[in-house]
Amino acid sequence: MTALLRILRLLIVASPWSMARGAMLAVLVLLMGAALLGLSGWFITATGLAGLAGIGIAFDVFRPSAGVRLLALGRAAARYGERLLTHDATLRALAALRVDLLKRVARRDGRQLQNLRGEAALTRIVADVDALDGVILRLFLPVLAAVVTHAVAFAALWWLAGAPVALSVLVGYVPAGLIILIALGWRSLSPSRTAEDEAQRLRRGVIDLIRDREASILTGSLAAGEEALLQTDRTARAAIRRLDVQERRAGLILAVAGSVALALALLAGDWVLSRGSVDAASAAIGVFVALALGEAFIPLRRGVTEIGRIIPAAERVLSEAEPAPVPSKEGRCEDATVLSLRVGDKHLSLNTGQAAVLTGASGIGKTTLLLRIAGLSTLSDARISILGRDPSHWAEADLRDAVTMVPQRSVLIAGTVRDNLALTGITDERAMWAALDAVALAETIRHRDGLDTLLGEGGSGLSGGETRRMALARAVLRRPKLLLLDEPTEGLDTETAAKVLAGIRAALPDTAILAALHRDVAHPLFGARVSLEL
Repeated sequence: MTALLRILRLLIVASPWSMARGAMLAVLVLLMGAALLGLSGWFITATGLAGLAGIGIAFDVFRPSAGVRLLALGRAAARYGERLLTHDATLRALAALRVDLLKRVARRDGRQLQNLRGEAALTRIVADVDALDGVILRLFLPVLAAVVTHAVAFAALWWLAGAPVALSVLVGYVPAGLIILIALGWRSLSPSRTAEDEAQRLRRGVIDLIRDREASILTGSLAAGEEALLQTDRTARAAIRRLDVQERRAGLILAVAGSVALALALLAGDWVLSRGSVDAASAAIGVFVALALGEAFIPLRRGVTEIGRIIPAAERVLSEAEPAPVPSKEGRCEDATVLSLRVGDKHLSLNTGQAAVLTGASGIGKTTLLLRIAGLSTLSDARISILGRDPSHWAEADLRDAVTMVPQRSVLIAGTVRDNLALTGITDERAMWAALDAVALAETIRHRDGLDTLLGEGGSGLSGGETRRMALARAVLRRPKLLLLDEPTEGLDTETAAKVLAGIRAALPDTAILAALHRDVAHPLFGARVSLEL
């Protein structure tokens, strides 16, 4: 429940005035519904008694009928306004939360990002945030409206029909309603969680099957994959059916509780009427108000059945929404050394225009060290200074302007070559072509559709080496002070690798470069520079 309260606070703070107005209208809708039935019941009873007494012609029917019309129209208008305000505020809050969560995922440790399955993370975030709309729309607002409406109805019935009628309605509805909803929530925890988990597994499975359909066809595993998805779908549907059964059963019991409250109100009204405390029309009000109060429990049934889906989603969202660490406010040191690195007893200094190669056996930690320098990991215990400051002491935006890293896994998006290069924020065509020339990729792109060449998901349409060079071209466009390269020549033939390294240096003459390499360590770019062996 703590997670629900924290999420509730986040959503309300996102649009407090819209939420407050929507809450007032939600309460007003239920109050108008209870007042409408109460007034209608009083009006019908009073006119019937006036007719029986033979004084119908003297009975004022205009003001009560006007009140009935006012309440009916007002209730419809309030319902529309409540839906408009609360749904708009909730959707805005959830949209902002979704963007914030995606930003926080993007700030994860570099190793985590390399191992992250983007579609799985995106699907999880979208589903979790979508589940949270029930916190406001199906839990908070209905509970608030039900509590306020019952309190006001109790006070009004006490005043109009007497304490016995008011107490009969309150005792008939509230305890039974609470017990039924608590039992419904408890029994719905397991099926609602199962339904959500299986739905997520189904989405991921469909994405994986579509993405790997060629491999599935070639290996003959397509039918097995389809059957696994169908079984997941059957499990999810079975859990949803269990939820529906639980909700309908709770609805039936609530209806029975409502009938009991109605009978108690009728008996209490008869008792106060026999004692002469109120007239017959006033005694009948409790019966109609008891009938109207049943509306307060209808939206709560669906919200309570989804509690098993909402609570885990809230916990996951809160774990992602922890405040990001704030960089220290150290002043910038004007140090001529672009990179100062000490690992054990090894030391490396890179100034403007210098380059060094980082060598060592596979798995020894070269990539981890580069991630640490780039401020994307905290695993390495190396002592690092970039322009006089530790990477953790830089503001994120400033560090990204100063340092660019090209990892082993090159990531491209579906779209044009122009779209992929424009991710750097540089849209000048001449700069784009210069960057492609630097990585020996310009001729390949010119022979196709130029910068408008379409690439598929993940950059499909380019070979592995071309994909790597496209990522290097993006790094060239950034023109950083420090460029970190993790196996930049992997997948390239010797001649092309030499051209790419020379082209990068020619395009970025003032950039300090540190590259982790297994081959091409003797390239002239690094020949006269410092080599660090780990």
